[in-house]
Amino acid sequence: MTTEAAEAAGALEAHRPMLLGLAYRLLGSRDDAEDVLQEAYLRWLGVDRSAVDEPRRYLSRVVTRLALDRLRTRQARRETYVGTWLPEPVPTAPSPFGPLDRAELRDSLSTALLHVLERLTPPERAVYVLHTAFEMPYAEIAEILDRTPADCRQLHHRATARVHQEQRRFTASRSERERLLDAFLAAARDGDLATLTGLVAADATAWTDGGGRVSAARRPISGAERIARFFAGIYGPRHSWAARHLELNGEPAALMIRADGSRYTLTVTAADGRITGIYVVGNPAKLPPLD
Repeated sequence: MTTEAAEAAGALEAHRPMLLGLAYRLLGSRDDAEDVLQEAYLRWLGVDRSAVDEPRRYLSRVVTRLALDRLRTRQARRETYVGTWLPEPVPTAPSPFGPLDRAELRDSLSTALLHVLERLTPPERAVYVLHTAFEMPYAEIAEILDRTPADCRQLHHRATARVHQEQRRFTASRSERERLLDAFLAAARDGDLATLTGLVAADATAWTDGGGRVSAARRPISGAERIARFFAGIYGPRHSWAARHLELNGEPAALMIRADGSRYTLTVTAADGRITGIYVVGNPAKLPPLD
């Protein structure tokens, strides 16, 4: 590596955790985020860096634009994905995205929120992430997106309204989610339908992502009784599996390892003492970082 390339790499590395966190929040995929950072490095290597006053600001702009291009392309391919697509779980103890010392930074990594962000348009998602998680002013966001500050404010308003509509369903504290997760797994292991049903809200939904490569429900499962029957069926007394607790995306989670070697991560959202959402990722392509 030449001295020039080493200097460029060093400048990028200084901001890497933030940039990786930005790309991941925009894409929901660690692999895609890493690819974006590699592309950003090549752009950074070719620019006149002496003319760049704020490398962090410049690199944030490059990463956001590259991530949005990838997001638009991926949305077209998503139609061929088998079953539900969920974000790739990432271990965050320690966090590869830098300190999660603000609630906005931690919450914006959660599987539930990233799942909601998938339903926004790419510009809405970008504005929401940049302004809410990274506290970037609308004027700066406008430069990144080639829009006016007023447009960005409106995009953020629409995105926030959509997010808040869903967030009422996941207001439980971390300790409450840990308690419910443990109780849910214990009841599933026992095949205890009554307890499972009582732990889950009547209007809860479970999403499972197998990517067509492992067993998973192709469509969301809605309702406490249907969810209880499904999980008692796949994790009940007739099946052999082990669970390991860990932190994924800044929240309590479980890694389920079945007798056949297949692995699944499980996280929950909750409100008012009941589980409101269950997110299960089993697609092997999304789980290697957990090894």
